[in-house]
Amino acid sequence: MRNPHVPFLSIIFCYCFWIHHSVYFTGVSGQIVEDQQQSLLKLKNSLEFEHEKSSKLVYWNSSIDCCEWRGVTCDEEGHVIGLDLSGESINGGFDNSSNLFSLQNLQILNLADNKFSSEIPSRFNNLKNLTYLNLSNAGFMGQIPIEISSLTRLVTLDISSLDSYLYGQPLKLENFDLQMLVQNLTMIRQLYMDSVIVKAQGNEWCNALLKLVSLQELSMSNCNLSGPLDHSLTRLENLSIIRLDENNLSSPVSETFANFPNLTTLHLSSCRLTGKFPKKILQLATLSDIDLSFNYDLYGSLPEFPPNGPFQTLIVSHTRFSGVLPASINNLGQLSTLDLSNSHFNGTLPSSMSRLGELTYLLLSFNNFTGPIPSLNMSRNLIHLDLSHNDFTGSITSVHLEGLRELVLVDLQDNLLNGSLPSSLFSLPLLRSIQLSNNSLSGSIPQFLCNHSSLLVLDVSYNLFNGTIPECLTQSETLVVLNLQHNKFHGSIPDKFPVSCALKTLDFNNNLLKGTIPKSLANCTSLEVLDLGNNQVDDGFPDFLNTISTLRVMVLRRNKFHGQIQCTTKSTWHMLQIVDLAFNNFNGLLPGNCFKTWKAMMLGEYHGGTKLNHIGSQVLTFGGIYYQDSVTLTIKGLQLEFVKVLSLITSVDFSSNNFHGTIPEELMNFKRIIFLNLSHNALEGQIPSSIGNLKQIESLDLSSNNLDGEIPTQLENLNFLSYLNLSFNHLEGKIPVGTQLQSFDASSFAGNVELCGPPLIKNCSGEIHGLPMSPHGIGWNILRAELGFVLGLGLVIGPLLFWKQWRQHYWQRVDFILCCIFPQLSLEYETRGGHGYQVLRWRY
Repeated sequence: MRNPHVPFLSIIFCYCFWIHHSVYFTGVSGQIVEDQQQSLLKLKNSLEFEHEKSSKLVYWNSSIDCCEWRGVTCDEEGHVIGLDLSGESINGGFDNSSNLFSLQNLQILNLADNKFSSEIPSRFNNLKNLTYLNLSNAGFMGQIPIEISSLTRLVTLDISSLDSYLYGQPLKLENFDLQMLVQNLTMIRQLYMDSVIVKAQGNEWCNALLKLVSLQELSMSNCNLSGPLDHSLTRLENLSIIRLDENNLSSPVSETFANFPNLTTLHLSSCRLTGKFPKKILQLATLSDIDLSFNYDLYGSLPEFPPNGPFQTLIVSHTRFSGVLPASINNLGQLSTLDLSNSHFNGTLPSSMSRLGELTYLLLSFNNFTGPIPSLNMSRNLIHLDLSHNDFTGSITSVHLEGLRELVLVDLQDNLLNGSLPSSLFSLPLLRSIQLSNNSLSGSIPQFLCNHSSLLVLDVSYNLFNGTIPECLTQSETLVVLNLQHNKFHGSIPDKFPVSCALKTLDFNNNLLKGTIPKSLANCTSLEVLDLGNNQVDDGFPDFLNTISTLRVMVLRRNKFHGQIQCTTKSTWHMLQIVDLAFNNFNGLLPGNCFKTWKAMMLGEYHGGTKLNHIGSQVLTFGGIYYQDSVTLTIKGLQLEFVKVLSLITSVDFSSNNFHGTIPEELMNFKRIIFLNLSHNALEGQIPSSIGNLKQIESLDLSSNNLDGEIPTQLENLNFLSYLNLSFNHLEGKIPVGTQLQSFDASSFAGNVELCGPPLIKNCSGEIHGLPMSPHGIGWNILRAELGFVLGLGLVIGPLLFWKQWRQHYWQRVDFILCCIFPQLSLEYETRGGHGYQVLRWRY
């Protein structure tokens, strides 16, 4: 008979058991949560970080449950499974003793974008549950710990070190290789190791990756990987993203790369790739992003693109790709970036390009494209248009650019364009830079320009524009670069520069401008380049600009400037490095007081870290607009255009004026000067002996003055001097004998009646000359030296050849010296053919 109370008692028992264990586990779980919170607080206290830049750590405190802290993620049971401390400006306090390694349930850890400046701790093997580890750009350096290889559950590993140049010592695999690092990471799908020094040959690193059968994304740019690019990579069928930029692969790309079934991104820029790039890869049905730029020995052409092509980014710039742009380009309806610049493409642009509605960047500069520019008014998202340095013809009409309201930069310089500028160009609201130089554009600057309030760069130089300069150009508070040189502008320069003037470059060279320099130009306190050369400006020296401390280039050449050059003691032209006042009517003494303040001419080569600075304007720091200035200087009698003007180039040209008096000693302190021209003035006195201070000078022209006295011997020490002209002065005496001066042509010293010695024909009186050299023979001095050498050599070699006793004694001494130098050598006697010999033997 069944007992009716048994089921009831069983239920009571189970209920009690459940209550007991629930209380127990709740207590344990609560203790774990409390321990985690304490560990996290200890972690915060141990880390060194900038509180004012912190958005997470600074808010951690014990009054709030740690699962609610910023950067902390917990599961349903309260275990901390995720920790995101990226971008917290942490700069220390993280090592093997860190409380972070006590968080055993951690699955996601992100420490990216910090400044640890230390090695990666080796205790990461404590965090066995990690599936996501991001240590990228966190300031870690040195050896990567092998313990990371034990994190077998990792799906994503990012140890990229793109900021390693800031710390001097990059992350690297040194004590073990790539295969040892990844051999256990069989679940990995994303592997990012950019700028980690791996140093492996093609077959090594490719074979190491073959075990990662789940790998989908591989990024190992700038890892010191070597080629060849092994076709075995195609066995990783799940790969969709490959980034191997800036490695020395030095090999062709195998056509087997077209076999990747899921490939969407292929970046191989700056890899020294060679050979012909397979067209099949460019026709992959999945490939949407390819970058082959800066592979100067890689050639190929663009294929016919199938309908609904997936490309969004297509970059083959700085390669040897050639051919025409196919009409099927319009099949790439999603194309956003097309960069074919600095290649060898030719032909006309297909009209079908007008249907690329998603295009944002169109970069076709430095090719051989011809014909008219197609309409782009359907590319409503276009931001950057660069068609410069081609052979495009025709005019720019309103149809080309109308409606492109997102356009920021237009660069059409160095083409064959003609006609006038359309008003629609200046109605684009976001346009910041217009560069149209070196074309045949004509007409006047449209008044519509005055309605554009945000323009930063306007360069219409080397065209056929005429009329007066619109006042609104000088009234602009945004313009950084205004370049109108080599046109036919006339009238005076409007005196409308505002107090908030932002100009860095003002170039009106080679126009028909008259009048004076506007006094309001002094408001442009950021001005670096002022070029008014080759006009008809009639004014005195603009010393009122001496408050512009940033001025680096001043060109007033070939105008009607007059009067004396005076500088106040408060002059701030410390950065001035190119001054050209030639072909004017300046008079008086050379301005020694001014020279004292031109510090850039005097400073050492590496002063201020400006060794490789170009004169140019970073117009938009994050917008990719950089304007490169050019300056034309007359050097060695030739006009040379310096397109990229290094800060090392220093030049002073005061030639063809009416300066008199002596050459000031202050000028001899210009230790960095490279070009100095004081010719065609009325300077007198002697050439200062301190001219030997100008150690960097390459061109020196003091011709057509009234200089007298002897040529200072210090000129012999100017080792870089390649052009010298001292002609038509009143110099006298013997030309100093040195390595440089006799190499110059006699014309460099012509017109100095009392000057003598080589390279001039005139001999100096009272000088005893050696035997003359025959034009068809050699001098006696050279012959004596050669005879002496032969005789001395014969005295040593002769006895060795013909006197047996001398020869034996000589070789005995040689053997003895060798035995003293090398203890392993010993002299031994042996008999061969009945004759005894003394031989050297090496003892092991």
